[in-house]
Parts: sequence; C-alpha cells; structure tokens
Amino acid sequence: MPKFYITTAIDYSNGEPHLGHAVEKIGADVIARYRRACGDEVHFLIGMDEHGQKVEQEALKEGSPPQVWVDRVGAQFQDAWARLDVSNDDFIRTSEERHRSGVKALMERIAAKGDFYQSRYEGHYCAGCEAFKKDDELDDSGQCRIHPTRSIEWTEEENWFFRLSNYGEDLLRYYEANPDFIRPPSRRNEVVNFVESGLEDISASRSRLSWGIPFPGDEQHTVYVWFDALSNYITALGYPDGAAFQTLWPADLHVIGKDITRFHCVFWPAMLLAAGVDLPKAVWGHGFINVGGAKLSKSGGSELDLVQLIDRHGADALRYFLIREVPWDGDRNFASVDDFVEQFDRRYTSDLANDLGNLLNRVVSMVVKYRDGAVPGTGAGPVTGGRALTSLAEGAVQAYRGYLDDYRLHHGLATVLDLVAEANGFVDQSKPWALAKTEADGGERGPLDDVLEQLIQTLGSIAVMLSPFTPSKAAEMWGILGGDGPVPGLNDVPEALGTLKSVRPGAVLFPRPEE
Repeated sequence: MPKFYITTAIDYSNGEPHLGHAVEKIGADVIARYRRACGDEVHFLIGMDEHGQKVEQEALKEGSPPQVWVDRVGAQFQDAWARLDVSNDDFIRTSEERHRSGVKALMERIAAKGDFYQSRYEGHYCAGCEAFKKDDELDDSGQCRIHPTRSIEWTEEENWFFRLSNYGEDLLRYYEANPDFIRPPSRRNEVVNFVESGLEDISASRSRLSWGIPFPGDEQHTVYVWFDALSNYITALGYPDGAAFQTLWPADLHVIGKDITRFHCVFWPAMLLAAGVDLPKAVWGHGFINVGGAKLSKSGGSELDLVQLIDRHGADALRYFLIREVPWDGDRNFASVDDFVEQFDRRYTSDLANDLGNLLNRVVSMVVKYRDGAVPGTGAGPVTGGRALTSLAEGAVQAYRGYLDDYRLHHGLATVLDLVAEANGFVDQSKPWALAKTEADGGERGPLDDVLEQLIQTLGSIAVMLSPFTPSKAAEMWGILGGDGPVPGLNDVPEALGTLKSVRPGAVLFPRPEE
C-alpha cells in the first residue's frame, strides 16, 4: 500500500482559531481523505507552534505563564478541528518533549557540519512574522507588509547564525531536478528569484527570549522560532531514530500559506541538507481569504467567528463553501463580512439544499413510489436514451481524480456539482412520472427501471466524490441510497454501486433555512 505523508503549517499559539486557519486544515483534510479513498496509507499531521516572542507577549498580557497559555489555546484549536471533522492522525505541540529532543538532535547535526557561528545582528524585527525584515519588506510607513498593525522593533543582539549562503546552488539544483517541489507553479518563480539573487545567513537563535528550546551548547540562547517550528515535520515522526521517521519521511506534501513559502522552500530544505536529511517532495502554498481588501487574520480584527459559522449550516456546509469559493491556488476576495455570510447562505441554499438535496429526495421518493424502494438492477430490456447519465458519471469520476491528483480541489468539487446539474436535467428530460403512467404490465424491465437505476448509481458516485469534502453528509447520503458500511473508496466504485439494492429514506440531507 503506497504511503502518503501530508502536513500543514502548525498554528501559532497567540489567539483563537479563525477562518484563515480553517481553510488550510480543511483543504489538507480533503487531500488526506482523497488519498485514503485512492488506497494510500495516509499519515496526516497538524499541530501548534508554541514558542517565540509573540506567544510570550500574549501570555504575559493575560497574566498567564506561557505553558498554561499554550495548553489552553492548544485545546481550543483541537476542539475546532474536531468540530470540522479534520481527520489528522497526529497533533504535534512544540512544547512536547518528543519535539524538544528532536530539535536538539537536528541542531547538533547542523552544528557538527560547522554551519552555525556567532555574530551580532542589528535590524528590524516583526513579532507577527517572527522574522527579521529588510527595508524592502516594509511599507512606506516602516511597518511589515504582512502585519501592518504590529509595531516593528529595532533589534540589536548577539545571535547564532546559520550559513544559509552555503546552500544556494544546492537548492537551485534541487528545484530544477524536482519541478513539482514548489507548487502551485505561480509560487516557483518568486522562490527561484530569491535564491538566485544570493542568500544571506540567517539567525538560528535569540538571546533575549526565555520561552523556547535552549540552543544546544549555549543555553543563554533559545532556538530561533522558525528553526524550532519547521522541525515539527520530522520530530513528530520520532526524528532521528523513530520507526515512523524511517518509514514516512520524506513528506509527500507540506500544505502552507503562501506568506511562508520562503521559509518552507528555502530555509527548511537548507536546514535538512545541512543535517543530511532527505528533502520533502512538495510544498503547496495556498492563497488567502481577503475581506474588505485585507487578509483574514487575528490581527485584522475580523468578525467572522469560526464557531458561529460552523453552527450556521453545519460543519460539512462550511467545508463545502470554503473549498467551492476559495481557489486552492489563489485568493478569494469578499467585499465585507456581510458579503461573506451572504455568499455562504447563497451557496448552501442553491448548491446543497436545492440542487443536491432536492435531487436526492426526488430520486429516492420515486424509487419508493414506483418500485417500493427496490433499486432496479441492470437488465437486457428496453433502454431509453442509452446509458447517457451513467457515462457522464464515469467521465466525471475520471475528471475529478485528475483534478485532485493535481491538488486543484475547487475544480474537483465543481466537477461533482456539474454532475448534480446533469442528473437534475436528466430527471426533467426523462420524466419518470410520465414513464410510470405508460409502462406495460408483466414485470419486464422497462425505460423507468433504466432511468431510476442510472439516477441511483449516479447519486452513489456523487456520494463517493463528495466524501473527502463533506464526509458526514456523504456517509448519510450513501446510507439513504442503500449502501452498507462506510462510503467506498474510489477504486471500488463500480462494484460498490452494484450493492445499492434498496433505498432507505431518511432526514432531509441539507434542510433549507426556513425548514
């Protein structure tokens, strides 16, 4: 069974989970569930980034010890991902001992290579990014372009530095030999240009920060938060000697926000090269939700409360909306908070309640009315219009797989809804109610049987394809269609559709708001 190791960026413990975090976790979860449906042995890692200046500042502001603070915030994040049905296999916290010991081992190997040295640093520091900033990374007012509401601090301190400048040529060779390493392609040029312009050495420690992992060999310093955080992808597997590390690494895919592409495509692979560790196979930098022209984030003061949005139409509806509306390779702009909510309501009502929910209800009701709930089986009797809908469904499954193999999640989901529209059109065109009035007696298979069978099997294919996106509702739909057990994997679709023998009418899949 092929293995597939997928990770997301670990979330910073400076506040509650918000919609920006959710987009990344849901998208990665769709990929993880899809790979499982393809028969892969998936290991899906998420977690919390719990060290650094920003976390310490937030904890002190609340009058809380940092460890107490991150324990509380970590519990909030885990609860949010459980409510959104995120199927992670592990949750790493950088305050855990397994992480601390793994970071120590990694830093010691880099030190043994001779790639750390001590020097003085003077420059602008953004606590929001936990990164030193060059002048061209600041706006006209001297603030960070990513965190304009936070104050930039002029910092002067003695740090340990990492010889990043030694690895430019190695990185460029890796990019050339592995063209799918930086994805989507729109992110690649930025990274390549950055490396080609010449790499400067970067800080690997902080000397004035107590909340962090002691720097090996110099406990007056703590490991710089990005060296600490990036290491989670291997420390969670038990680096350097754990069995999981031996079998799962290198990662097949790191899913991150586009604003931290440089850290994952330049700094992280250089660290691994210095330590003699294989590089990950791919990094996907997704876009953002923008509201009123600004990136959705804690510092942006958004009123889009994640819990309230989950409660509005349910977790599966929010999962559906975010993947349907937010391109996995780009940004999605909403004029305002009200515009976001209105678009959510519109998609829920039109796509889920009307198009999909109504199709399922109509077809199941007709099978009950005309065939006492029994799904007609394939026969050699008359066929009206050939197997048009069945062919469309088979083609949709193939197109869907192509899109998801390429991580174009929004296109894959659109393919499913296109098939829903085709099935609704097929009902209107074939008019099962009219066929029921004209069918001959005698028990032979007729046009109505063929129509109902095609509709049930198409709905079965739709349930299978929706399963990574709306896992709970897809499972409910599969059961209504007569399926036993969990929704089948994609490799089992033809055989599984043949097991749909008798429908089981249930509750409305997506109730309209007025209901």
